Amino acid sequence: MAPRRNDEEFRLTPELLLKAYAAGIFPMAEDAEDDSIYWVDPILRGILPLDAFHVPRSLVKTIRRQPYEIRVDTAFSAVLDGCAEPAPGREHTWINQQIRSLYLSLHAMGYAHCVEAWDGDQLVGGLYGVSLGGAFFGESMFSRRTDASKIPLVYLWDRLRRGGYTLLDTQFITGHLSRFGAIEIPRETYRQRLEAALAEPATFYPADAGSLDSLLQSLSHTS
Repeated sequence: MAPRRNDEEFRLTPELLLKAYAAGIFPMAEDAEDDSIYWVDPILRGILPLDAFHVPRSLVKTIRRQPYEIRVDTAFSAVLDGCAEPAPGREHTWINQQIRSLYLSLHAMGYAHCVEAWDGDQLVGGLYGVSLGGAFFGESMFSRRTDASKIPLVYLWDRLRRGGYTLLDTQFITGHLSRFGAIEIPRETYRQRLEAALAEPATFYPADAGSLDSLLQSLSHTS
């Protein structure tokens, strides 16, 4: 399905955005200065299988050293802004003002979450996404220090696995995500997995998630 722009009269609501996610589509903008939004429904969809997640040994060693404090949902707007910053290979952001406002609303409603990396009082990396049933739709991540987006991704994986999620949607595949085991699946296969995941009860706040000990316990069972 080709992306479709919204007309100038139409304003997307958080409720409509959630219905779009449940249907397997997501919004983007050309850049921060473009007020319009278009819908994306990839023929091949990126996912990170939660039961086949791979963490490089070098990153496990780094995690053990605890270079950053990992927090959850304490600075959602700051994570959004970090994801909108220009970065090498990404000179323009797809997060315009309307998209920013929508995700802030979803966070206030309990549907959008972030995982943050802190060095003292400085936010140095993180990621955010949308949660529906047993599906988590990863939206974007950023890093201002070495491994400051990779480590939150590992913590996210452990939280989702412990919370009963069955689908971690990455939308597209990058070299960064491929190193963790991300794969592409056909659109129809994705929709089948999405339908099953939406029917699953899950929580983003499982009691046994978040500590270094619980994370290392999970990592001991991965390849």
